[in-house]
Amino acid sequence: MPVESSWTPFRYTSYTVLWTATVVSNIGTWMYNAGSGWMMTSLNADPLIVSLVQVATSLPMFLFAMPAGALSDIVDRRLFLVIVTSATTVIATVIAILVAFNLVTPSILILFTFLLGTGAALTAPTWRSIIPQLVPRDVLAPAVAADSMGINISRAVGPAVGGLIIASIGIASPFWLNAISNLEIIVALLWWRPGKAVAQRLPAELFVSAMITGVRHARYNSHLRATLMRTVGFILFASAYWALLPLVARSQIAGGPELYGFLLGVIGTSAVIGAFVLPWIKERLGTDRLVAAGTIGTAVTLVLFGLAREPSIGLLASSIAGVSWITVLASLSVSAQVALPDWVRGRGLATFVTVLFGAMTFGSAAWGQIAGLVGLPDAHFLAAAGVLISIPLTWRWKLQTGAGVDLTPSMHWPTPVLTHRVEYDQGPVLVTIEYHVEPRNREAFLAALKRLSNERRRDGAYAWYVFEDTADQGRFLETFMMESWLEHLRQHGRVTNADRIIQDAVNRYHASGAPQVTHFVAAEAREQQEEQ
Repeated sequence: MPVESSWTPFRYTSYTVLWTATVVSNIGTWMYNAGSGWMMTSLNADPLIVSLVQVATSLPMFLFAMPAGALSDIVDRRLFLVIVTSATTVIATVIAILVAFNLVTPSILILFTFLLGTGAALTAPTWRSIIPQLVPRDVLAPAVAADSMGINISRAVGPAVGGLIIASIGIASPFWLNAISNLEIIVALLWWRPGKAVAQRLPAELFVSAMITGVRHARYNSHLRATLMRTVGFILFASAYWALLPLVARSQIAGGPELYGFLLGVIGTSAVIGAFVLPWIKERLGTDRLVAAGTIGTAVTLVLFGLAREPSIGLLASSIAGVSWITVLASLSVSAQVALPDWVRGRGLATFVTVLFGAMTFGSAAWGQIAGLVGLPDAHFLAAAGVLISIPLTWRWKLQTGAGVDLTPSMHWPTPVLTHRVEYDQGPVLVTIEYHVEPRNREAFLAALKRLSNERRRDGAYAWYVFEDTADQGRFLETFMMESWLEHLRQHGRVTNADRIIQDAVNRYHASGAPQVTHFVAAEAREQQEEQ
């Protein structure tokens, strides 16, 4: 990717407007994060309690991202964002009032941090899902990188400004500014007019069914699964310095809120700088080695934070942290985006967010506990060793392997032949495909069919088998099951051009003509219908 492509997404007005609004809102969020983290060190300086602020921020992502992803695929995304953001603004206003009147305890602070995190969790998959609606597919990678850059711009500005205004105006000021910053998001969403969606000839998916289908797709999507494994390996250890940074600033370096905000600001600033050089470095190293370099940089960051007794060492650690963080996170985010077809994008990205923040939640709590047992420096050193070990342990899972895969719907499956009316909710449905294969091609055919089985499951099948006729050598029967007739009709629209290539490879082993496809619907459902 050429370096100048970093600016390409900003040629699109809708992307620019929404990007700007999210930056402003995220500045408010980072002011809140800086204020809440610093306030907790005043209310209770125990490392575990302080780390619970980070836990309360990330736990909602783990708990609610999957339901939110299912919603983003079946509801109006713009309206959903407006409603949730409005509710989040109300919650932010309430905690600002409580802080202003000195009514906040550690429990109240953690509770409201959790509620605000829940709002972020509900909207995160939807925000990521609308990026392809704002820019063409060939601009998707720089758009995702610019989105990460925007987050880090807010991370640079928010904490630094938050620390200054805490010292000069008071602790309540970042809480008020967080509530006000959400208003621009609401205005931008009300202004945005997304393109008309393609008319759906089938009813929308039900919530629970959509969640189950999304989880099944993630399980059998090898490109996404590799991204998730690399995410866990990195975040479990990188979460240490995010959780412990307030204590490093206050207890280890003996600084004030200005220093804490400045450390966070330097992380964000260096991440913004890293976003501009990221395409140039990626072009030379490739994605996997780029992520390995970012992981090594994170290990150096952790060691420096463990050694920091002076602000200069902390600032050096923060500058390395920002570049390393965006190097890894932007690469992981793009890898998740390009692994997903449009029909399941919200749920697939929700899976990525769930794993990301699940690892962040567990890591933050664990490193807070470890720091309480062995001290801040040793906790950072252990995390540095762990993140380095994660490189060889997760190297087998390659990133962005879905970038060159054509995930547009192929629509090549013929419409099933019906001799009687079949209701949408009838099921389960059994689909069988009969193949006749030369004995010499048996092993190659079964290997190709195994690859096809993942495609069947990704697109909604919950059971898949292949049977071999004991009386007729070379006769095979592939079977898979769907929950209902409606779900099978949806499967027809989910098959991609990449899936078609796999299917064609299997069909080449069939002796002559096309394999015979047969559809069976559960007889009990039809009998009940006739009785009615």
